[in-house]
Amino acid sequence: MTRILHLSVHTSPLAPLGGRDAGGMNVYVLELSRALGELGYQVDVMTRLDGDLPPIAPLGPNVRLVRLAAGPPLPLPKDDIARCGAEFAREALAFVAREGRGYDLIHSHYWQSARIGLALARAWNVPHAVMFHTLGAVKNRARVSEAEPRRRIAAERLAARRADAVVTASRHERELLVRDYGADPSRLVTIPCGIDLELFAPRNRAQARARLGVPPEPPLLVWVGRLEPLKGVDILVDAFAQLQRRDALLWIVGGDTDAEAYRSALEAQARERGVRERVRFTGPMPHTELPWLYSAADVCVVPSYYESFGLVAVEAMACGTPVVASRVGGLAETVIDGVTGYLIPWRCPEPFAEKLDVLLANPELRANFGRAGRRVAERFRWPSVAARIASLYEALRAGRRRGARFRDEIYEATLLAGGQL
Repeated sequence: MTRILHLSVHTSPLAPLGGRDAGGMNVYVLELSRALGELGYQVDVMTRLDGDLPPIAPLGPNVRLVRLAAGPPLPLPKDDIARCGAEFAREALAFVAREGRGYDLIHSHYWQSARIGLALARAWNVPHAVMFHTLGAVKNRARVSEAEPRRRIAAERLAARRADAVVTASRHERELLVRDYGADPSRLVTIPCGIDLELFAPRNRAQARARLGVPPEPPLLVWVGRLEPLKGVDILVDAFAQLQRRDALLWIVGGDTDAEAYRSALEAQARERGVRERVRFTGPMPHTELPWLYSAADVCVVPSYYESFGLVAVEAMACGTPVVASRVGGLAETVIDGVTGYLIPWRCPEPFAEKLDVLLANPELRANFGRAGRRVAERFRWPSVAARIASLYEALRAGRRRGARFRDEIYEATLLAGGQL
């Protein structure tokens, strides 16, 4: 049986969604691993131990979660986790030695995993695929007030050039890797993220509202995700204050204790705009409850400054809910303007408010967009996405058997010497 290692060092696929480091990538790693397990692959997902948890836990048929001790067993900021890279890699080597069996391929998720994956792939002489999920250089450009560390961008550039393959969720991300990181186009493979279309399906609106405690009549707008400035929630609050429907409700779903400062700023913004009593900050919501949320809503709003794919938009569309989103990154490829919702090219509240007013005033248009959204979401079924990933794995393994190597010098790790990756 082919054994695959998924590296998700900085966050576990079982972490509660909506927190500081838990979002679409966690869903992707968990669901892809399970779908590959259904295809007959044996998959281990390795993450850092950050609590009093068992070192190995099942995630599904043929799939395990492996927690390795690297640094203190506590939740850590990303910068502190980055300093644990060499220790994590040595623990991975020791784990494989104890089990007496290795892996046929490594698939790294996010930049911290990618740099460790490069070293482990070198040590084990196996192919290495990378998916960044977000890119540091693009985040810096999208939000000038924030700065991703230089070590992140350097690690992304190295992995983009030296991994056997880089999986991109959109054509836009592919173009950015070539332009900003010097990636070889021949090693870039665009495969969209997947979605569980049995879970994310339209629910009865009245039942959904009753389940969530939403009154039956007022229009409901929802935003879902990690509560951080990059997600553009400030734009949404201003747009909400400009709506013609003064009875509309806005639910902001996501955020944990690490987002308290940003949440307080948004609450103050809503208070200044005179809409605080109609804006509800719910905190994170279980993933299995999100279909009920989308089905209760009239519109899902995704005003992000940057999204590599836009999983929330696809989840909402799968539930038959129209989407109003920024025309950025992968959102420009998942949301079809004028068919499943609207794409807003300007990062300001007025055009968002204009399109939201159009949708809230026209239930037939919302219904048409919702039906089209469900049809579009069909192309993101996990079985088909996993099959494409599996085909990539087999191609990489076949290339390695033929002796394929990079044209440039292979990354030299400093694992056993105890150096910092």
